[in-house]
Amino acid sequence: MSESKILVLVEGARTDLRLMERLFKIYGIDDQRVIIPYNTNIYVLYNTMFNNADPAEFDILGHLKEHETDPLKKTLFNDRYSDILLIFDFDPQDSQFSAEKILEMSEYFVESTDMGKLYLNYPMVEAFYHMKSIPDKDYDSYTASLTELKAGQYKSRVNTETRNRNYSKFAVTKTECDKVIWQNIKKAWLIAEKPGPAGDAKPPIPDLTDVLRKQLARMQAENEVAVLCTCPFYIVEYDSKLIAIDE
Repeated sequence: MSESKILVLVEGARTDLRLMERLFKIYGIDDQRVIIPYNTNIYVLYNTMFNNADPAEFDILGHLKEHETDPLKKTLFNDRYSDILLIFDFDPQDSQFSAEKILEMSEYFVESTDMGKLYLNYPMVEAFYHMKSIPDKDYDSYTASLTELKAGQYKSRVNTETRNRNYSKFAVTKTECDKVIWQNIKKAWLIAEKPGPAGDAKPPIPDLTDVLRKQLARMQAENEVAVLCTCPFYIVEYDSKLIAIDE
């Protein structure tokens, strides 16, 4: 683990960046990561990487370097990384949203030690803070409607409903982060409509493409998605012993 060097590509330079910096610091892997804001959404990445091309023909680092305009960031793509994480919002309200596009990316980016692994936040990264308490007994029922997303109301809703109404005071200890992450893991299994982890019989994280398919079906049928934050799941995949299991 000590030789790991992790590249984290996040969508935004504020909430996404700060959250991942906090998580990596709390779990003691802060000196092993490079976090780079992509400053655009996943559908733009799709258009530059998948449209009229086979993504398997080139590596993600080369592609990112080719399309990066910041010379300082460009040099970071010359390094070698043990893991590559792509952290993006689901953003179904985006004008470029396409179920086919997002599924194609989810099915391709499945291995952090190879082409990279995609972690989608539903509907966006603010889902991490969408708890009135830690843990929140009602979290499994939280959804975001397409109507409120198109109206740009979801972020303000989270600002109102998050504990203490202040992101900087939310999940500030490892114990609290453990509870938030584990509650999202259990909800992910619930969304996937599969039994959750039981001892060593099942992996701690469900297949994220299965979760995506269920979220797409729910959006098609009910015009809403279940609130879910998957970006902290990498902490468990990096070392499951870092998180205290809350049964």
